[in-house]
Amino acid sequence: MSNLLGHPVVELHRRICQVESITGNERPVAEVIVSYLEQKGFTVERQIVPSYYPEERFNILAYLGAERDTKVCLSSHIDVVPPYWPYELVNNDTEIRGRGVVDAKACVAGQIIAAEELLAASLIKPGDLSLLFVVGEETEGDGMIHANQLGLSWDAVIFGEPTEGTLPQGHKGVLNMRLTATGKAAHSGYPQLGESAIDKLLVGLQELRQLRLPSSERFGQTTMNIGCIRGGVAPNVIPFSAEAEIMLRVAGCTITELKAMIERALDRVGNSCTITYGPDACEPVQIESDVPGFDTMVVSYGTDIPNLKGNHKDYLYGPGSIHVAHTEEEVLKVSDLVAAVDAYRTLALHALKK
Repeated sequence: MSNLLGHPVVELHRRICQVESITGNERPVAEVIVSYLEQKGFTVERQIVPSYYPEERFNILAYLGAERDTKVCLSSHIDVVPPYWPYELVNNDTEIRGRGVVDAKACVAGQIIAAEELLAASLIKPGDLSLLFVVGEETEGDGMIHANQLGLSWDAVIFGEPTEGTLPQGHKGVLNMRLTATGKAAHSGYPQLGESAIDKLLVGLQELRQLRLPSSERFGQTTMNIGCIRGGVAPNVIPFSAEAEIMLRVAGCTITELKAMIERALDRVGNSCTITYGPDACEPVQIESDVPGFDTMVVSYGTDIPNLKGNHKDYLYGPGSIHVAHTEEEVLKVSDLVAAVDAYRTLALHALKK
């Protein structure tokens, strides 16, 4: 294990994981990454991403020499979810725990070191490979959406997210929606004078929960999560407003078909709720998995893949499990982190057809 701890990827991973970078506060870790890449001889661009956050935020584009338009791009995100958990080595220094150690700073570190090794071995030259690290993936995807303004195109983009060292064949789509009900306030002692918005909302939610959601052989089952419910002001007041926020992971149908299914269900109960769909809906995503030596799977979480436009091939790979990401037990094996460097090298060379 002592040999693994001395691997360059472990040190770079430690440096960037020790910097808190909850979405909106990505600049400190971005500065660390920029400084590192410049010291290694990469040409680095900062792309400012306009936002409502108080601190200036930017994407990072790095490449060799003056060739910013490359055949292949390695990409991941530098923001993490709250709260911040400090970096620490655990289990006799065989594992790393802390916020972002898996999602997705292991990918960022692995991609950078893989690019360094390819360069040191003279396996890439200017025009072959670039690195793109973005902000905001954990919330609105605004970093990757803004990256489309870089004016670049690639033959292939290798995205970094935790995939347990496999190559996913695809991931489910996403549909966010808000269900809103309006009633009439009254004193709870005289409920006949009011109209409960919460009662209306519960009727609508119950109808949605009974839906037989579509599935497919490739992507599995469409799932629905009622993530937030809000309503009313006090127990002695008939509630005049209520709302629920819902996320569906889409499989086996299009977004249009799923919306129609939802709307028909609510029509059956009088459609006393108003539906507002989120702007970030995306269809199920098919991903390349044609690389020898990698196991394949399908993942249920969303990625930045649909946010980056173009005709490039998409690959998705990363060490660690999504099941520990976003939890207080986010932990990564040191051996998986080191193995990711070789995997990213293999993927890059495959995409470059070398």
